[in-house]
Amino acid sequence: METPLWTLWWAWGAAALLLAIVEVLVPGFVFLGFAIGAAAVALILLTSGMTPGLPLLLLIFAALSLAAWLLLRKVFALPKGQVKTFDHDIND
Repeated sequence: METPLWTLWWAWGAAALLLAIVEVLVPGFVFLGFAIGAAAVALILLTSGMTPGLPLLLLIFAALSLAAWLLLRKVFALPKGQVKTFDHDIND
C-alpha cells in the first residue's frame, strides 16, 4: 500500500518553502504564519515517526499556523492606537 502524500514530511516542508516564497512576494505576515505551521508539521512528522490521518494533520497545521500568526502580529504590529503615516515622499 502506498503512503499518502500528506503523511510525508518533505511534502509539508515543500509547502512551507512555497508559502515562504509567496510571503516574500506578498508581504503582510499572513503566508508566513502558514509557512511556519507547515514547517512545524513537517518537523513533527520527521521526528515523531507517527503517521496521523489527514484531519489530525490539518488540525495541527491550523492550530500552529494561527499561533504563529498571532505571535507575528504581536511582535511586529504597531502599538495599539498608533497609525503609520508618511509625511514625505521617497523621491524628495
